[in-house]
This record gives sequence, structure tokens and C-alpha cells, in this order.
Amino acid sequence: MKVLFLDESGDHNLGVIDPQYPLFVLGGIIVEKDYAEGDLTRAVQDFKRRLFGRDDIILHTADITRNRNGFEQLKEPGFRAHFYAELNALMRGLAFSVVACAIRKEDHLARYGVAALDPYMLSLDVLVERFCMDVGDREGGGVVVAERRDPTLDHEMDIAWLNLKVQGTRFMQAKDIERRIVGLNLRDKTANVAGLQLADLVVTPIGRKILGKPIKEDYRVVEEKFRRSPNGRIEGYGLVVLPK
Repeated sequence: MKVLFLDESGDHNLGVIDPQYPLFVLGGIIVEKDYAEGDLTRAVQDFKRRLFGRDDIILHTADITRNRNGFEQLKEPGFRAHFYAELNALMRGLAFSVVACAIRKEDHLARYGVAALDPYMLSLDVLVERFCMDVGDREGGGVVVAERRDPTLDHEMDIAWLNLKVQGTRFMQAKDIERRIVGLNLRDKTANVAGLQLADLVVTPIGRKILGKPIKEDYRVVEEKFRRSPNGRIEGYGLVVLPK
């Protein structure tokens, strides 16, 4: 069985658009379930123990960037450089593929106006579609795992998932989604799920690249991991940017 671990970067609210980050990215990693619960989790926990002497710390981009919630040591430039070198090596060595959907919010609103779909829901459609294709024609071959946010957003997510199972997507019939994917599981950040932490770490570099910001090594690692077509194409397979 495969797992799609999901996280997001940016705000899905179309009523408020941050000029510094006018983008919403939903993305994550596709990984074999046994590997995710075994070798991948062990590698992530070992990384934390080696660098911080503890494995209960949660790898979270916002905390890493702001040197908080266990990452205070990153204020020291030497340790910060060492941390990123080790983190990139960890990510590069793990077996997973990356999928993401990015919505340019201003362009999305300009094109569709009041009919513009919620970026989270639109992105979820795109990623579930790609995940179904990745799973292939295997009954119960996949499960989606996302992070709990707040009761309102979690309820919206449940409704979106139900809608996918009833209506399907543009390229995937509802019966195929229901047959291939056993469900959507929401997990708390405090559960320390390694796959969700890796999903968190891949979405921000993707957002920076789409906005034309300077490329860092973390994006180069992500780029190597994108889901690809048989001839190596990323666009439409591992990364979808909307509107086209």
C-alpha cells in the first residue's frame, strides 16, 4: 500500500492575498506504507537525535525558519549550515516521490471570479487524481494522510473528500477513487508522523521556485524527487501549476 502525506504552503483564502506570497501550494510525498512506518521513520528520528539529542522535536518549516520550538540552536550560523547540510542529505537519501499543485491566487481569481474554486479543494482534486494514477489499478492500494488544522477546516476537508468519492475528478471517476484509496486520515502535528514532516519540508521550496525566488539546495533535492512521466517530464505529473 502507498501513502500520500499532504501539507500546504501559503493561505488558501482567496479573500486575502499576501503580495509577498500570492500563492497556495498543496503537496507532499508518496511513499510505500511499510517503508514510511519503518526505515523512513527510523532515519528521521535518528537525524533528530544526532542533531538535537532528542526525537520528540517536530520538523516544521515555520519553526526552523524562526529558530523556535526546539530549533533555538539554529540561531548559531555554523550549526544552522550543518543542520541544512544534514537535512538535505537525509531527504536525498530517502525513497519517496513528490507531488504538488500550486495555485497562483490572483490569476485564479482574475480568470474565474466568483466561480473560483477554493484553492485547497482544487489542489486536493489534482493530487488525489495523480495519486490514483500512481497507485494504479489496485483495490485499496493507497491512503491519504493530512495534518489536522482546526475543526472548521478539517470539516471542509472531510466534505471535499466525500465529494471526490461521489463526483470524481476531471480525469478520475468516483468509483475508481473509492476503489483505489481506502480513505483520508487526519493526524495531529503532535503525533510526530515522519511522513507529514517531510511533506511540510517539500512544499515551501516549491512555492519559492514558482515565485521566482532564489533556488536553494532544498529545492534541488525536491526536484530530483518529483513524480515524472515515463520520459522524465515533471509538469502535469509531479507538479501542476494553475491556472495554466
